[in-house]
Amino acid sequence: MGAVATAAANDNRLGSEPEAADEDQGETAIAPEPTPAPASAPVDKGLLLSAVYVLGSVLLFLTQGLGMNLALANLTQVQGSLSATSVEAGWLSAAYMAPNVSLSIALVKIRAQYGLRRFAEISIAGFVLVSLMNVFVSDLHSAIVVRFISGIAAAPMSTLGFLYMLEAFPPARKLTVGLALALTCTTISAPVTRLISPTLIEYGQWHALYTLEMALALIALPIIYLLPLTPVPHAKVIQRMDILSYLLVAVAFGCLAVVLTMGRLYWWFEAPWLGVLLVVSIATLTTAVLIELHRPVPLIDVRWIASKEIVHFAAVLLIFRLVASEQSTVAANFYQQLGLQFEQVATLYWIILAAAIGGGLLCAALMNPEHAERVHILALGLLATGAYMDSQATSLTRPEQMYLSQAMIASGTALFLPPAMARGFKAALAKGPSYILSFIVIFLFTQSIGSLIGSAAFGTFVTIREKFHSNILAEQIVLSNPLVAQRVNQLSAAYAKVMGDKTLLGGEGTVLLSQQVTREAYILAYNDAFLLASAVALFALAGLLLHIFYNWLRQRLSAPAPMPAT
Repeated sequence: MGAVATAAANDNRLGSEPEAADEDQGETAIAPEPTPAPASAPVDKGLLLSAVYVLGSVLLFLTQGLGMNLALANLTQVQGSLSATSVEAGWLSAAYMAPNVSLSIALVKIRAQYGLRRFAEISIAGFVLVSLMNVFVSDLHSAIVVRFISGIAAAPMSTLGFLYMLEAFPPARKLTVGLALALTCTTISAPVTRLISPTLIEYGQWHALYTLEMALALIALPIIYLLPLTPVPHAKVIQRMDILSYLLVAVAFGCLAVVLTMGRLYWWFEAPWLGVLLVVSIATLTTAVLIELHRPVPLIDVRWIASKEIVHFAAVLLIFRLVASEQSTVAANFYQQLGLQFEQVATLYWIILAAAIGGGLLCAALMNPEHAERVHILALGLLATGAYMDSQATSLTRPEQMYLSQAMIASGTALFLPPAMARGFKAALAKGPSYILSFIVIFLFTQSIGSLIGSAAFGTFVTIREKFHSNILAEQIVLSNPLVAQRVNQLSAAYAKVMGDKTLLGGEGTVLLSQQVTREAYILAYNDAFLLASAVALFALAGLLLHIFYNWLRQRLSAPAPMPAT
């Protein structure tokens, strides 16, 4: 994300002298550093070299995305090789996300001060080293430690993916085609993970998963050294108070990430330490805000973030991320609840991958400020319709019945984010380069933290609704009902040849019927979650249409009256 800031801000600074900011005792400005040479004008790379940069960007995105999703998508499978319970395996995701959600804030200023080349070389070398550490994981504790370090090492990889994608395009297309394709690449890792991980799990469990990550990191290593990025002017911009502010924000975001990841597993009101982490998150974030409000040159402009326009922009991104969680969280868990095997869902994930790429290409073609609202209407319409279609699922639903709906959701997800991102970034850039970091904080919160909020909210909603439907269905399951008694006899008949005791045989049939009731309750709960996602998308669509109508009406009322004919 910060790569967009680097590339676009560089376009604005060509030929100008960058400001060198430093401090004495925290915030006092001192004499500027010697002015570095201005950045060279971008050179047309030609079609072939541009294609190589695009392929390099895709590889970097896949390397980072697979590292993030491989454990998340296979928690049930890897917990056996790590001798962990399902709840303990959840710490693998929490450990990864805790440092990862905030590091891009620091990376923006690190790049600005030390330069892109050094940043890229150190980042890829660190990622290769951490990928190698995964091979030596032998138990849950070592896996959690390595996943925490992986979350740190992976943060620069998505930034490098953005940089290499934007490098392939001229300045006029960086925030249109380049941005759309880069954001599309961020959505393809999840379906690719689902497609390749079953074979890897079968081959070698945890070590096979992360041997692939290490191989991709080693392939990406020469790309960084052989394909240079356009250098940008850099100056001493990191202040002492920036370090304190960042550490406070990192602790706040990290604690919040752990709470959102583990809260549903330990349950929100059952584990006191969840409340402690939430209090620490609120206290550190409040402290950071108070510090930033009183700094003459803040790391994050809190007043700008709290303005009406930016709050509206953040709300739009957060609602989108909540709706987009339908595919990544609700639908994936629904397939597991149905007991579908990889062979049954492989075609579905191929369709999701193709739809995401198609939506991204369409968005790249439509990336124009004049078309942004129309693209958002189309995206929200696809998301709402696809989620509503999924809400009609039953225990007999199979992936074939969800091909169209999931393709619509994948396309809508790829269509929505780039126009919103471009509009918000241009608003930040219009205020000045110092506002870019504040914009990145908004983007991080709505996407990284927003994704965790979506997963936690939908997961909790499904759990609550399952209990509700289970109670309703259980009221109808009484053995005095002839239909229920007949169903119990049918289910227990499979054990009649090996179980002579009729009492035990009837109990086995009752257990099997209870399992079916629980499964049906979960299916109804997932249908409620799909319907909720559709309702949220429709609410956002209605708000967007009202906003468009309001702007149109205001323009009509403020238009000058025509001069009377003389």
